[in-house]
Amino acid sequence: MSNKRSTAIAQITHDDVEDLAFGCALLGTGGGGSVGGAILEVKSAIKKFGPVAVVQLEDVAADGLVMPICGIGAPTISFEMLNNGGEAHLLRQEVERVFNKPVVAIMASEIGGSNGVEPVMWASRLGLPIVDADTMGRAFPEVQMGSFFVRGLPLTPIILVDFQGNAVTITPTSGESAESESRAFTIAAGGVALMADYINPAATMIGNVIVGSISNAIEMGRAVRGTQEPMKRLTDLLGAQALITGKISEIERHTHGGFVRGSVTINGTGTDSGRQVRIDIQNENLVAKENGRILASVPDLISMLDTQTGTAIATEEMKYAMRVTAMAWPCDPLWRTERALQTVGPRAFGYDIDYVPIEHSRR
Repeated sequence: MSNKRSTAIAQITHDDVEDLAFGCALLGTGGGGSVGGAILEVKSAIKKFGPVAVVQLEDVAADGLVMPICGIGAPTISFEMLNNGGEAHLLRQEVERVFNKPVVAIMASEIGGSNGVEPVMWASRLGLPIVDADTMGRAFPEVQMGSFFVRGLPLTPIILVDFQGNAVTITPTSGESAESESRAFTIAAGGVALMADYINPAATMIGNVIVGSISNAIEMGRAVRGTQEPMKRLTDLLGAQALITGKISEIERHTHGGFVRGSVTINGTGTDSGRQVRIDIQNENLVAKENGRILASVPDLISMLDTQTGTAIATEEMKYAMRVTAMAWPCDPLWRTERALQTVGPRAFGYDIDYVPIEHSRR
């Protein structure tokens, strides 16, 4: 596991929220949910309940129960279906009932998109600290696509709730059933639900998560704040490559099976005139292709950015004629292991191609 850390932060205040959201949007690679509404929710929660303490797993009692939390469903639906404010209270109640012990901290299951921002709101409302880590270091579309599964940790009960107050506990027999059963509840709930999965004591989580996720996301936001060259600053910070700069010429997007699926096509402008790149989507941006040649693919990160501001654009926010830059950069080393590539590599999404690290690919 990677132990790369930014300078760890001790708490999240009102002034940190937009920087956090900027970084989470970037790490969302198009998925994880739009951060716009989450910014308002988190600021409101902090104003009412106060700043959120950020802790490291080593600072949590070894037997203290940590609750990873995330929204599950199609981002295009979550963009319109808002939460009722009580889902996390119900989720915590159900987790404590099933595990018969109190939750002492929460953690973002995935740092990408609103799933990296909203846990701060839930933490503020619940009066709990949030762990500076997640299970992906980005966003992935399926339940089993997390570090715990890849590291071979035993499956634990998954608990889901919806905005109507329904709750369900799933005891999966495999990673695939964890995904299919959770997705079935989400579809029945209208396409969006709140989920806690891989609920474990802090001691079990140490060494099995992506550390420093919150601090890293905030660092990304701070890095571009006020700069006149956001793309250059991000390229340097992330070790990223610009795949193409241009204008969105075509979007094919539909919701099916609890996911947003489709593609976006970018026609190059300026020095990229005459080029055309297509990016395939399953909630997140999966594969970037030019004339049938692979430029970048999962598990490396591919994000669509506003060329002028460097702000990442979520799948549900992409529009015809937007001027964008598609950027790709290396994933956490965890995702390049053999077991990880079986779970989140191109073939896991149905592509008959081998994964080539972005730093070894050629335009």
